[in-house]
Amino acid sequence: MLKQIRPAVVLLVLLSALTGLAYPLAVTAIAQLAFPKQANGSLIERNGVVVGSALIGQAFADARYFHPRPSATTDADPNDSTKIVDAPYNAAGSAGSNLGPTSQKLVDRVKAAVAAWRTQAGPGLVPADAVTTSASGLDPDISPKNALAQASSVAKARGLDEGKVRRLVESTVQRPAFGLIGEPKVNVLMLNLALDEMKSP
Repeated sequence: MLKQIRPAVVLLVLLSALTGLAYPLAVTAIAQLAFPKQANGSLIERNGVVVGSALIGQAFADARYFHPRPSATTDADPNDSTKIVDAPYNAAGSAGSNLGPTSQKLVDRVKAAVAAWRTQAGPGLVPADAVTTSASGLDPDISPKNALAQASSVAKARGLDEGKVRRLVESTVQRPAFGLIGEPKVNVLMLNLALDEMKSP
């Protein structure tokens, strides 16, 4: 019987060491050497302080900043752990809302988002990504149309020339990879950091 058990145990230990230790350590080492910034979460620092990640959306409520997509992330209710509550931009609770087109909660949320948008950006067409959430609830990017529509109100709140703010938006648009993969997008955190560096006229 030992004759049959010993090879099985040896193989279990060997494969556990190979797939559970050696392989993950090798992949981590290669990632740290080849792509250290991405391997560490694409963190963005200003003056030695981490202000966020280029991969995770965060809330910007001040009128002086460009606003991200709405977030549908949730968290446990602090008063009742058996229930969940809305917790926008909760990086530990990345998820979509899973609300369907007949959901009254979704309809109410989009209507509220449209009203808030019109208060900030004024009348006109509302970009879809300004009032709908992404599948992760943490999308760090918005469409160029969304960013340009916000340029006027941001410029006004900061006392900046609107044309200058629009040019800043256009300079931060990330084009599709190889001109084919993906859609043009604007990273909200990077745009707002660049905005903070702009001088008033």
